Amino acid sequence: MYSRRKALLLAGGAGLAAGAGLAGQALWRAGRLDEAAALLDQSLAAPEGGMSVFHLGHSLVGRDMPAMLAQLAPAGHDYASQLGWGTSLRAHWYPDVAINGFEVENDHPRFLPAREALQSGAFEALVMTEMVELRDAIHYHDSADYLANWAALARQGRPDIKLYLYETWHRTDDPDGWLSRIDSDLDDLWLRQLSLPAVADTGAAIHLIPAGQVLAAFVRRVEAAGGVGNVPDRDALFARTPEGEVDTIHLGDLGAYLVALTHYAVLYHASPLGLPHSLSRADGTPALAPDPAAAEVMQRIVWDVVRATAFTGVAA
Repeated sequence: MYSRRKALLLAGGAGLAAGAGLAGQALWRAGRLDEAAALLDQSLAAPEGGMSVFHLGHSLVGRDMPAMLAQLAPAGHDYASQLGWGTSLRAHWYPDVAINGFEVENDHPRFLPAREALQSGAFEALVMTEMVELRDAIHYHDSADYLANWAALARQGRPDIKLYLYETWHRTDDPDGWLSRIDSDLDDLWLRQLSLPAVADTGAAIHLIPAGQVLAAFVRRVEAAGGVGNVPDRDALFARTPEGEVDTIHLGDLGAYLVALTHYAVLYHASPLGLPHSLSRADGTPALAPDPAAAEVMQRIVWDVVRATAFTGVAA
């Protein structure tokens, strides 16, 4: 798990760069990242009631997870979204760039065009996520720059808006290992190459929603116990393809519930223990619910991980 102490040591090897020029540049960058880490390590004030939240991303946000979050949140919570299929923050930024799946993914009453929605100042929180493969997004799509762009645009519309980066995951059949990628990617990619540079560039605090960390912690508990309640294994968290095979990246109802709990804990600075576990999907149909035993373990793990992970804005 990503410790708060480790947050201040993100670029510890920077001074070993070859050559005085490179070493100086690396140390300058390390200093800026340390400043960003110090900004993010400050706890936020908990909201006094339900917030209006805008979700920007792709199918790992989906329709059902934000709808579940709304059912868990305090009265007054409202939300809208702009999504695509595997969409980068860069593609969302340009109105003339075609977004794969845009018409399908946004064919629902909660869609609002992101740029106009944020410029309106109507939203109290913005939750962003980046496409995966995250290595490709960082290398080819300038992820940190466009995370910074969206943060700056949101603050122009509403200077006190709360900004969040939703940490996701890669495919369960990733050759480097699904759990291994979640363990290493938080520091190496989500923080050091995405979040912290954007914070350093803008001075805007972009806090973390550690959904990947929660998924990994829950799966480890399930696999160590040989199953928890009605969750026998990691595959139970994932959707099924039209052919009936396990979808290796998109969550089903149980996984969406776990991620919605994580959003709730971070956004509202509140323990999810005791929250309802029988919810509806975005279309109003009943979602497959974790049984009481699984729901309790999910809720406890979410709260433990959120409080133990750096940069969530929630007090340890």
